[in-house]
Amino acid sequence: MRVRTTEKRGFRIALRVIQYAILIAYAVITFMPFLWALSASFKTLAEISTGEPNFIPKEFTLENYKRIFIDEPLFPRWFLNSSFVAVVVMGLNLLFNSMAGYALARFNFPGNKLIFFGILAVLMIPGQLTLIPSYLILNELNWLNSYQGLIVPAAVNATFIFMMRQFFLSFPKDLEEAAEIDGLGRFGTFFRIALPLAGPALAAQAVFIFMGSWNEFLKPLVIMSEKAMYTLPLGLNTFKGEYYSFWNLIMAASMVFTLPALLMFIFANRFFVKGITFTGGK
Repeated sequence: MRVRTTEKRGFRIALRVIQYAILIAYAVITFMPFLWALSASFKTLAEISTGEPNFIPKEFTLENYKRIFIDEPLFPRWFLNSSFVAVVVMGLNLLFNSMAGYALARFNFPGNKLIFFGILAVLMIPGQLTLIPSYLILNELNWLNSYQGLIVPAAVNATFIFMMRQFFLSFPKDLEEAAEIDGLGRFGTFFRIALPLAGPALAAQAVFIFMGSWNEFLKPLVIMSEKAMYTLPLGLNTFKGEYYSFWNLIMAASMVFTLPALLMFIFANRFFVKGITFTGGK
């Protein structure tokens, strides 16, 4: 019996070692392009153009960062444009998606199922298919080349309405009933009881929405025409010409572009693994 137990334990350890080896190898392969981009942001254009796969710059320079912040006067404006749009879109989605999901999960009104199936149908439609109709509508509203043209159409998201509905379906009704006994109405129950306890779902939603809005390229490309109104993805594209590309500036700007999304993920990551314990007490 001891021999079999030892063999099983040895097999489990070997299996775990193999699993960790595969995960470490995958992490290294995934991280290498980012490491090269980080290294390239401190290289000269001439060194990048040689194509040598070295991760340590032969001639370390901060000139690339200086040029994007000082010599390109619109880069700070592009950064602010992306930050403003991403933060506002994230805030509106957290509010509206949660309210819609809560209503679909808790309110039994005529058309509830029809609206839910309509949301599921929207999930099946590619975003590229609605690009031209959205452009025509924004043109009629005179919202082209404006912040509201980017923010308002992205203020709700069918995917996260569905996600919040599923979350609130599993939310214990006992807490809401206790809140009603204490004198809270529907809005009070939602904002003071349900929403605070939906922290992990809201954190996951916030990360995905922020990163999606932050990385969006196609919609700003269609909507924005004035260079000062560009977001960072569009601004990065201006460093790339038809015949010549400033890869040193692109890499430096990409590192600055990556930082907010990385910080956002690090900040909200702890909510992904944090469980919620519901109790019957107040």
